[in-house]
Formats: sequence, C-alpha cells, structure tokens
Amino acid sequence: MKIGLVLEGGAMRGIYTAGVLDAFLKNSIEFDGLAGVSAGAIHGATFLSKQYGRNLRYMKKYCSDWRYMSFRSLIINGDMVGRKFCYHDIPSKLDPFDYNTFFKNKTKFYTCATNLKTGKAEFLHPKNKHELLEMLRASASLPLVSRNVPLNGNIYLDGGISDSIPLKAFQKMGYQKNIVVLTRPVEYVKMPEKAMPFIKLKYFRYPLFVKQNRDRHLNYNKTIEYIKAQEGTGNTLVIRPSKEIRVRHTEKDTEVIQAQYDLGFSDAMNLMDKIKEFMK
Repeated sequence: MKIGLVLEGGAMRGIYTAGVLDAFLKNSIEFDGLAGVSAGAIHGATFLSKQYGRNLRYMKKYCSDWRYMSFRSLIINGDMVGRKFCYHDIPSKLDPFDYNTFFKNKTKFYTCATNLKTGKAEFLHPKNKHELLEMLRASASLPLVSRNVPLNGNIYLDGGISDSIPLKAFQKMGYQKNIVVLTRPVEYVKMPEKAMPFIKLKYFRYPLFVKQNRDRHLNYNKTIEYIKAQEGTGNTLVIRPSKEIRVRHTEKDTEVIQAQYDLGFSDAMNLMDKIKEFMK
C-alpha cells in the first residue's frame, strides 16, 4: 500500500506546512509520494532535501527584501515574487538547496500547476534541477501578479486555481492512504474571487482558465467536504491549524512568520503518535 503526502498552498501562510514537515523530519517520517501545490510544493521540496529549518530561516531573513516579494518587484520584473532572487540566488548561493539529496530521495515528488489553455491541473515530476525550479515557480505563480510560466510547450500558473488540495487526484494515482496538510483552520469557507473582472480582462485568451478562477471557491469547498468524508474512512489523516493566525500574503513580520511555523510544528508533534500509527 502506497502512502502519500498532500500539501496545500497558501503563500506566506504556508510556513505552517514547513513547521509540520520539520516535525516529520525530526521523527524520520517518510512517504512513497508527495503532491504539493504552490507554497506546499516549495516546502515539500525542502522536506525531501532533508534540510531542517531551511525554509523558515531564509523566509525570515529575506521577507523584507524587495527582491523576495513586493510590488516593487512586480513593477520592475513583472513578478511579485522575484524570479531571479527566489529561484536562483537563494537556492544557488544565499541558502543553497541540496539537489543531490532531493533527487536521491525515494519519495516521488509532484508539483501541481494549472495549464492556462486547458484550465486543468497537471502534476509535474522534475527530472533535473532546471525542471524542479521552473515547476515550483509555475505552481506558485499567482494570477495577475506573475508572468505566465512556459514549460515543455505549455503555459502554467498557480496550481491552486485548478486543484488546491489534490487528495482525490493522488488517490487516483494509486496512493491509497494519505496525510493531508491544510493551511486553513477547520471552520474556513472560501468565498468567490473578488478580482474576477481583472482576471477576465487579462486572461480573456484562456476562457477555461478564467472559468476555473470563477469556480475556484465552489471547487475548494467541495474538496474540503470530500476530505472530511475521507477522514471518516480511516485512509486519510488531516493536519490543519489548531487556531487561526492572521498571516498576510506578503507578510513581513518575522514574529508572525515564526508563530505560524511554530503552530505547524506543535500541531504535528501533538499528533505524532497518531501519525506513526497511521503510517503503519
């Protein structure tokens, strides 16, 4: 029986997931496969490179640097999240990513991105360093504040648009038991996208992508209901924030970032006996 790990996105809120994954590293928890979306994919990659604390470290160090994430970067470079700084300078020089350990890891890694032409989620599996960075960037590039990401003849943006929490997709891929890490508390209900007029205008050439944005809140809320139902079957274990910490998409307060990470770590540690039993 294959056991999978499914990681929701959530921009800076996703540092909760980094805390959960560091608790997994501390307890030597491993999986057969991992499906990450947006920030979940980024934190999942570092989990597989086994670099405990890395994502928290560089996020706290660079969150106030305009090259990391800012409207200045959006104006100058066309991306709110700086492509060169985040996908080259940090992993190559400033806080090096361990590609060797990542690619030797037996866990199969998938990052979810949305194909603009089809509007569908695609699960991309990197074969080399360049593909990994571009697939992570594709999954985490939000509409309106990011340039489209061309890759292997297709064009991609944020994986959360088409499949925010790909549990059902991972089950279809053969992962019968899954741990799902969410970044919203249990009472959260997603509302309609307020920026739809701008999305319709900018992406009018991609009507299926526009439709996915329009229906995203409906699909997300249905997915949450599906996950709750799967919890009752015993084949799904969910880790979600035990309380809400308000984390902005462009959070600069390192104390807030630390608190969200600490919450993820403590929530996972409190469930560790249950997690280990589930993994059996």
